[in-house]
Amino acid sequence: MPTPATTRLYLEDDHCFEANANVVALDGACVAFDRTCFYPGGGGQPPDEGSVRVQGGEVLEIVSAQADTAEVIWHSAKSPPPSHILGQPARLVVNRARRLALTRYHTVLHVLNTIALRDYGGWITGVQIGSDYSRIDFKLDGFSAALCAELESKVNAVLAGNHAIRSYYIPEDEFRKREDLLRTLEAKPPVSGGRVRVVEIQGFDAQACGGTHVSTTSEVGRFSILRSENKGKINKRLYVRVDL
Repeated sequence: MPTPATTRLYLEDDHCFEANANVVALDGACVAFDRTCFYPGGGGQPPDEGSVRVQGGEVLEIVSAQADTAEVIWHSAKSPPPSHILGQPARLVVNRARRLALTRYHTVLHVLNTIALRDYGGWITGVQIGSDYSRIDFKLDGFSAALCAELESKVNAVLAGNHAIRSYYIPEDEFRKREDLLRTLEAKPPVSGGRVRVVEIQGFDAQACGGTHVSTTSEVGRFSILRSENKGKINKRLYVRVDL
């Protein structure tokens, strides 16, 4: 019997750090639950880490998570769990500090990629979100130190505007007609069950995204560009940081 798709609690609440669930499948060191607060990675955001306490006292250290093609999220434990936990209730706990840091970075990169595309025609060609700094690549012509300074100023102005952030779903057919929701020409949109999740920074931007975000832009902190690199003729890599 196939393992049922995992209910993704973080899609409804970006600040869901703990949840009760039931163990529904085991595969080596990987565990699947009927529901989870663990983000399985995607869009440049790495998967969550944390722990799981199974009824009876068994504690699993979760070092990663990943979704399969059937939308089952598998939680990778540091050590293979015992088979007797199958069917047992459990308490899932995400590393809160790490998730919050990743969430702040994911949000600020939404602001940055919108300004880069809107004002400079820069499409994303790659991104890697971290908890201490992040990097993002743009197809961007005419890059300069002055443009970096402009980007910093514009991004920080949006962050200070304290825009509320919300997520919602639209039908996939509607999404295909909305080019304004795209920031990259290559990555696949977060389609699930014929729907696409949209993250909206109210009064500023909306784009397709399956990641986690803060509640208002003022929660991000102060944005800065640490350095830049050339990664091709017009492909530029920016290393960025946010400080509370």
